[in-house]
Amino acid sequence: MTERDGVVATVAVSSFADLLSRPVEEIRRLVDDATDHDGSRADLEPCAPIDGRTEVWASGVTYHRSRTARMEESSDPDIYDRVYEAERPELFFKSAAWRVVVDGEPVAIRGDSTWDVPEPELAVIANRFGEIVGYGVCNDMSSRSLEGENPLYLPQAKVFAGACAVAATIRPAWEVDATDLAVRLSIERDGATAFAEETSTANLARTPEELVEWLFRAENFPDGVWLSTGTGIVPPDDFTLREGDVVTVTVDGVGTTTNPVATGRAAWTYLERR
Repeated sequence: MTERDGVVATVAVSSFADLLSRPVEEIRRLVDDATDHDGSRADLEPCAPIDGRTEVWASGVTYHRSRTARMEESSDPDIYDRVYEAERPELFFKSAAWRVVVDGEPVAIRGDSTWDVPEPELAVIANRFGEIVGYGVCNDMSSRSLEGENPLYLPQAKVFAGACAVAATIRPAWEVDATDLAVRLSIERDGATAFAEETSTANLARTPEELVEWLFRAENFPDGVWLSTGTGIVPPDDFTLREGDVVTVTVDGVGTTTNPVATGRAAWTYLERR
């Protein structure tokens, strides 16, 4: 589905993965030729704009603020300084399509972690050819206690049930300049704001195009890929998420996702039932 000026239309593809299997110029024609949806917007239920074999990958230490935070928390701080300065970026697998949650669905904190934070990020959506076709919003939920204990625990700190939330909308790449977009994080606790901050994609140390090029160097994505570009917002060291918190991540001009925080077990049960 597409929406322009409040009008919802249907794109002539079988799935989002089908769309991302096509060249960017064909995708643009399909979006431009979308036909009016037979029904009201209220009839539509939000769902994650990712399916099939499409994966979510993520980037690390792409903002100076993230570099500083990783060095402060880590038992081996020098590796984060080296990654920030290196030519090769840090890229890692984040989620399969079926594990991604969308706006309104629960994100999780691990039961064996003592320090957990959201990471608000601009996401780049690339087709099978490595062409950037759109931008999205990703919350890269993270266990700072596990990653800080040992950098080799990164997969456990980053990949678990409820660890990846995205907005229900994406913005076509040809409609937005991603070089200076405001990225905002707000965490609500007991009806009040517990933490809020914003940054800009202008502070990214690497461009989205550079990150995508590295990701495609030795990997194939026949159904396209989401690549989250890293966070420039890090809550203070004495802050950790609690069950019942509500996390809102917004990238101006792209979208918003708001998600309640649950335990890992509750998030896993939710994924199994939906």
